[in-house]
Amino acid sequence: MAVPKRKVSKARKNTRRSNVWKLSAPAFCKCPQCGELKTPHVVCQNCGYYKGREVVKVEEA
Repeated sequence: MAVPKRKVSKARKNTRRSNVWKLSAPAFCKCPQCGELKTPHVVCQNCGYYKGREVVKVEEA
């Protein structure tokens, strides 16, 4: 059996674990209908269109 020769310090242990929790920035694309930024594969919040079709009726305030 493999046995560690020395104790792994808290700093070394935490730096190893810290690389797992990195978050990436969310992706955005331009809506072809209105030009507003939106997340891909999601209905546009501004105009209600998805893949060139109106999916949700959006009332303008």
